[in-house]
Amino acid sequence: MANETVSPLEAADLHRGCDPETLDFETTDELEDTGVVGQERATAAIRFGVAIDAEGFHVFALGPEETKKRAIVRRLLEERAADEPPPPDLCYVNNFEESHNPGTLRLPAGLGCELARFMERFAEELRPTLEEAFESEEHQAREEAAKEQAGEPQQEALEELQEKAEERGLTLMRTPGGMGFAPVRDGEPLSPEEIEELPDEEKERIEGAVSELQEELEEIVRGVPRRRREARERVREVARETARQVARELLAHVREAFEEYGEAQEFLDAVEEDVVENARDLVGEEQQGGMQQLMAMAGGGARQQGPSPAEGPLRRYRVNVIVDCSDAERAPVVFEDHPTYQNLIGRIEYLPRMGALVTDFNMIQAGALHRAHGGYLVLEARDVLGEALAWDGLKRVLRSGEIRIESPREAMGLVSTVSLEPEPLPFEGKVILLGSRRLYALLSALDPDFGELFKVAADFDDRMDRNDDTVALYARLVATLVRNAGLRAFDRGAVARVVERAARLAGDAEKLSVRTRIILDLLQASDYWSGEDDAEVVSREHVERAIEEWEFRSSRARDRMQEEILRDTIFIGTEGREAGQVNGISVHQLGEFSFGLPVRITARTRLGKGEVTDIEREVELGGPIHSKGVLILFGFLGERYARERPLALASSLVFEQTYGEIEGDSASVAELAALLSAVSEIPLRQDRAVTGSINQHGEVQPVGGVNEKVEGFFDICAARGLTGEQGVIVPAANRKHLMLHRRVVDAVEEGDFHVWAVETIDEAMELLTDRRMGEPDEEGRYPEGTVNGAVDRRLAELAETWKEFGGPPRAGEE
Repeated sequence: MANETVSPLEAADLHRGCDPETLDFETTDELEDTGVVGQERATAAIRFGVAIDAEGFHVFALGPEETKKRAIVRRLLEERAADEPPPPDLCYVNNFEESHNPGTLRLPAGLGCELARFMERFAEELRPTLEEAFESEEHQAREEAAKEQAGEPQQEALEELQEKAEERGLTLMRTPGGMGFAPVRDGEPLSPEEIEELPDEEKERIEGAVSELQEELEEIVRGVPRRRREARERVREVARETARQVARELLAHVREAFEEYGEAQEFLDAVEEDVVENARDLVGEEQQGGMQQLMAMAGGGARQQGPSPAEGPLRRYRVNVIVDCSDAERAPVVFEDHPTYQNLIGRIEYLPRMGALVTDFNMIQAGALHRAHGGYLVLEARDVLGEALAWDGLKRVLRSGEIRIESPREAMGLVSTVSLEPEPLPFEGKVILLGSRRLYALLSALDPDFGELFKVAADFDDRMDRNDDTVALYARLVATLVRNAGLRAFDRGAVARVVERAARLAGDAEKLSVRTRIILDLLQASDYWSGEDDAEVVSREHVERAIEEWEFRSSRARDRMQEEILRDTIFIGTEGREAGQVNGISVHQLGEFSFGLPVRITARTRLGKGEVTDIEREVELGGPIHSKGVLILFGFLGERYARERPLALASSLVFEQTYGEIEGDSASVAELAALLSAVSEIPLRQDRAVTGSINQHGEVQPVGGVNEKVEGFFDICAARGLTGEQGVIVPAANRKHLMLHRRVVDAVEEGDFHVWAVETIDEAMELLTDRRMGEPDEEGRYPEGTVNGAVDRRLAELAETWKEFGGPPRAGEE
């Protein structure tokens, strides 16, 4: 008999259209641009995260990639950065006391490069100016005077000693063997023969005098090295005074320009002292040591293009501006697309020279964190986690608040080079990570540092409410996307069709998808088909064509599987009745294209101990949610039919001709229907399919992919010929999600196909069996001819049979 308790849905219930007449414009050219649409929660989170000045409040933007998180984040950050001042220039300079530990300078935007230019000119002018100063008559005269001044005490001592020698009849002589004393006669030294002829008393007197004077001479000679050192020191002091004068003159205008900046003044002081101490080495290239020669050969490092006069020892006076904010008008917004460890933290470059790798502070390169100092750094979380050491390096910076440049190769002992340990620079900025919700959940669960560092979650939604106001706003979004992409204007009919498509993409007639990348793809394709028609504007027909062509390009797998059903390779019935057999519907996803296909679900029952065999689970093809749905079935059976007697039933359930994993509980209504049919032996209609999730109370719960499921069964029925009796049973809670294709809506409107919305398993069974389920009387008995009555009687028979066999075996028995 026909069932009249559940009426099929009207065509108007299956698709909520958008009437173009409700849109108050002719084309999108009339509409103003709009900002971010449908992301109020996420944008509020981002604004909060970048504004709060507290430790650890960095931002993780999570959600679907199609929402164009990146573009939205960029827009929000650039809006905020426009009101913030540019950050300082970041510079590295030589540490003249410990060259392996370069120092840092932070100067207002543009002044770092200005100082670098000053110091480049200083290095170019220093050597010729020093040479000129050292060769000047004034300097030469001062050097000679210093030398002479150092030799005067020694000369005076020798003259005094000569006078003493003459008083004793001796003279001080200089010989190839050194200085000594000899007796004289008439002013002339005596020869050895003449000395030999002298009386013994005279010889003794001469020897005593020589011995006495010799001691004084040795004392004078012993003081010679000291006097020479003093002479050299006086000469060096003269050179230092000259060099200091030169350095001060060359640095005077630099000091004046940077008078207000203490760090710069300290650096200039250190430069002056280094010039004073190394003036002679700076003038004479032949005196350059090994490292200086190597660096002179380096040609100024990777940042220097072409030769420069400021090479060799003079390169140590340069300023390495690793972040130049000369042209910046606002705070930086940096997107790092290749976040390796060194691209984030910075690097020290090396040059091969004479079999070794050499470097100095001029070869320190900035990382993304340096460039984002005082602003914002945006990273793809997946890319950071995929690079060795990058995630740990980023966390260290955020924890410590400073950027310490370290070579990962040296840390792992892979190279042996002249290494630098640059002074760390502070990091004052915000990091925004972009990632999926799954990645956010994994990091939250597995990384204890993550929650301390990224305290702000900006959760991007993929849909927004649909009402008159939001549709008008969505039209402005379409206009903005069209205008930004340089497309033809869309008329209001085309916009109305885009709105309908957005609702279908959201899987909800009361929502609109804000996955703007997919919407933009649709707009661009529609513009293309408009161009093929030489149209001036894009119309509804062009949008419809774009959707149809996209579906055609994406539907090869669906069409092949439908073909196998129509060729009876895959068994799906669309007519007749069968006991224990029902048409469920599965959803398949290939990229962005999803489609539904009917699947045969069968159940078999026998005498047993109240157990269900889920064949999918037994062969490890059933997921946990699917297994949960199957177990719920027996909870329902026990509550309705076996509250006061044993459930002496064993059954098996299976999805026929499926060879992959089955997951989800959206077929549990169909499974219960097949099970009830198998127990009662009441056949089920094969021209109807059913989808829905069941709970232990027999209530039908909503499922996903309801539109694809209805269309999947409809397409098979349509290919075989619509009879006017075919249809799909869906949960009543899914009515608001229905946005079916026009081909299904037209068939329903003509009465050739039906969609029923049910709230309970009883309503679904009545539609599948054309019988009443039946209500129990006061004694708990169900009426004859009802589904419940047939099930109850069969279960009673099984219980009696089980009792005849003595019930279930006791422990230890077989």
